[in-house]
Amino acid sequence: MDLLLTSSGLRNDTLRDALRDMVGKPFGQATVAYVPTASVAEPGDHGWFVAGLTRVHGLGWREFDVVELNGLPRRMVLDRLRHADVVYVEGGNHYHLARSITGNGLAAEFLAALESRVYVGSSAGSMIVSRHLTEHAAEVIGDAADLHVLGATTVQPPFGLFDWYLKPHLDSPDFPERDDAWADRIVERADFPIYFLDDQSAVRVRGDEVDVVSEGRWRFHP
Repeated sequence: MDLLLTSSGLRNDTLRDALRDMVGKPFGQATVAYVPTASVAEPGDHGWFVAGLTRVHGLGWREFDVVELNGLPRRMVLDRLRHADVVYVEGGNHYHLARSITGNGLAAEFLAALESRVYVGSSAGSMIVSRHLTEHAAEVIGDAADLHVLGATTVQPPFGLFDWYLKPHLDSPDFPERDDAWADRIVERADFPIYFLDDQSAVRVRGDEVDVVSEGRWRFHP
């Protein structure tokens, strides 16, 4: 299973080259399924979403599909994910994204499809792969409000692949509170490993190998 778990998408050549290597062929010969689901639960201006979609589309895919996880027949969603070489899951509210996968009965077959595809996560799309996507982690990380705004108090991790958790947007101007002091406070409370990534970084998973590709800054606390 190959995953490229970014903080904020494919923002530099290092991340784009890493994805190209994982795909194993030029983007112009590959298909991508772009999943916007997490974004719709975020209020306010969505210029960030348009910028992210444009950045992905601009790589020049042979086919660029947009697959919403809610509202379509389950079989149609899974068939379109399986048709793609790359499944790109955009950011937004990670709890809404997780609940869309589990609530629509997609988790097992979605995960099975990833065995032969490349998964790219951006922000929320990267956060949902951890088995620590739980209400306990929401309290530890300090984002329980993002769960409660959905009218929910619990969340089930849809994939539960890793023991570590990923928190994006370290040092981001869009999230000015996410500095080293913020990360240190989370680490003091956490009882699980955490990657903190800035927007120029990604965790890369290739089979059993896990590393970080970056043109920026990142932290890992085991």
